[in-house]
Amino acid sequence: MKNAENMKDRFVVIMAGGRGERFWPVSRQAMPKQLITLLGKRSFLQQAVDRVTPVVPLKNILIITNSVQAAAVRKQLPHLPKENVVAEPCGRDTCAAVALGAAIVGQRSLNAVMAVLPADHVIPEEKKFQQVLADALDLASNSKLMVTIGIKPTEPATGYGYIRTGKPLSQKNGLKTKTTFFNAEQFVEKPNHDKAVEYLKSGKYRWNAGMFIWSYATISEGLATYQPELFQASQRWLKVAGTPKLNLLLAKEYPTIKKISIDYALMEKAQNVAVADGSFEWDDLGSWPALARHIKNDEAGNCVSASFIQVDSSRNIVFDSRTKNRTPIALVGLHDCIVVLSDDSTLFAHKSESQKIKDLVAKLGASAEFKNLV
Repeated sequence: MKNAENMKDRFVVIMAGGRGERFWPVSRQAMPKQLITLLGKRSFLQQAVDRVTPVVPLKNILIITNSVQAAAVRKQLPHLPKENVVAEPCGRDTCAAVALGAAIVGQRSLNAVMAVLPADHVIPEEKKFQQVLADALDLASNSKLMVTIGIKPTEPATGYGYIRTGKPLSQKNGLKTKTTFFNAEQFVEKPNHDKAVEYLKSGKYRWNAGMFIWSYATISEGLATYQPELFQASQRWLKVAGTPKLNLLLAKEYPTIKKISIDYALMEKAQNVAVADGSFEWDDLGSWPALARHIKNDEAGNCVSASFIQVDSSRNIVFDSRTKNRTPIALVGLHDCIVVLSDDSTLFAHKSESQKIKDLVAKLGASAEFKNLV
């Protein structure tokens, strides 16, 4: 989408350290949601990298993960430079990951502009996404704005945070983009249904998809202003980035870092935030029921990826991830349920209780008998 000269200072940091507990038993601590294949033939992480390579050189794509998952990440991305997979010693939420990514990017180019993206989203309209990302990188490199991509709501969803948009930004410095950008007026928490309906009708709100774009200079200034301790840590990491000393320093300092999301730590406080109008299809696929939006349902409304037969059973999610000895799954008189089979476990749950799968994983982890299944 851009020539090599324009792309050399563009970077993407993909955050891939999550556990994906709501997709148990397919998703596990060592092989979480972003590393499994639910849709298509590539994992979510592989799709995330494929999606940005037309916009950013492969050598400028960084993966922030953890020590448990780092080997699996490298195996899935054999063409990515080994040093571009960075393992956090422990999870300290997204602000620490952003500061770490910024340090590594800054060591490579102080003129860099970088996007921070999740590893596990579903974006079928890739060309539309790439246009918005390229435009956001251009805007961020030509201004002191912190840009977030806000998704146009298609329903009154209560599971997402929202961003209230203000006036459209005027094109500055002769920059012409196909994407509309707005001033960000307020980040809002996950609303109740009535409030979500109000947001949808107003046309002024966007879903907060957790995608951010800024220059190295701008994110450094933001951290220095609102999270000075983390900024100082990031500066120390920058000095040793690209050397074995970085891992030693992270092991020493990371456990003491305040655990806070980039939204709370920075985005909700900053006054220089712009929202890119993300008018492409998007889904964060947060739980098993969301799969029904992407796999064709049968005549009874069952979403199935398995050898399956049913009698008087409707609106179920049926997924068989077994790699050997697969057998047909037969349901009789079962409605609105989740049935998932893996090589060593089987899950039955009501769709309305899918968020409690995370509680189940915690219970498995605390059990001497079942902790190997986490």
